Amino acid sequence: MNTIQILLIALILDYLIGDPIKVWSKIPHPAVIMGKLISLFDNNFNFGSALKFKGIFAIFSLSIMACLIGQFIHLLPDYGLIELLITTILLAHNSLVKHVKDVLIGLNNSLNEGRNAVACIVGRQTKNLDESNVSRAAVESAAENFSDAVIAPIFWYLLLGLPGLFLYKMTNTADSMIGYKSEKYLLFGFGAAKFDDLMNWIPSRICGTLMCAAYLSKSNFLIMLKDAKLHASPNAGWPEAAMASILNVALAGPRSYHDKLTDYEFINSSGRHDMDKTDINDALKVLNRSWFIL
Repeated sequence: MNTIQILLIALILDYLIGDPIKVWSKIPHPAVIMGKLISLFDNNFNFGSALKFKGIFAIFSLSIMACLIGQFIHLLPDYGLIELLITTILLAHNSLVKHVKDVLIGLNNSLNEGRNAVACIVGRQTKNLDESNVSRAAVESAAENFSDAVIAPIFWYLLLGLPGLFLYKMTNTADSMIGYKSEKYLLFGFGAAKFDDLMNWIPSRICGTLMCAAYLSKSNFLIMLKDAKLHASPNAGWPEAAMASILNVALAGPRSYHDKLTDYEFINSSGRHDMDKTDINDALKVLNRSWFIL
């Protein structure tokens, strides 16, 4: 099978079946293996002096390892079956939809269940969020992760094959583990955070454009172009601005991290600020419609 055939089959399998959670109780998930390798570098290099250099060395080494493993699997004489299996596993549209839907189900039961569900997919504090802000957090996560978990993996797989997919997933996992601006990772995680920004630069813009194209709306596209730069991230603003314009809601805005309120600007500030669980359902429709266009 060639790259296009593998990707098309993997997309369909991911959409229909998703990630078989029961399997990972018996064997380690590829992302878990990547996480253990990242932790190995973290534990052995993240101390002493020259932390920024050590962090850059770590992400460079991890990237080389990811590419070599990807190329080794690609060259196996198995007609691409293992590559198909791994590609299906590393695409996450089904998983993304499930996690966002869990927030909707939680809110249908109680505000507290909605808070607990959204805490699984966002980094901000959720214990004091009202329904509007729980809904906003879920919609933002849906938009940003559609880029990170679906569009970017596809982009790098099409560009560089399985080595490219492994490279992206290793970088994205490293960013989620050590790419924080905390005391521990401010210097050591610098390389991982910047490399992840670089690898998501094109996919995030493709993602936002695709979402707007799914609704054939020039006005949504113009709002995205105008407001994407208001986001604190150089990339997350593109899918979030596209989603905000499609749903006519205001996203981003103030939120708390580690008991500290951060006063971010609103994206599509003229949109509806008071959100509810129906907006989560509408965001799920945007994800699925964009997936079908893809």
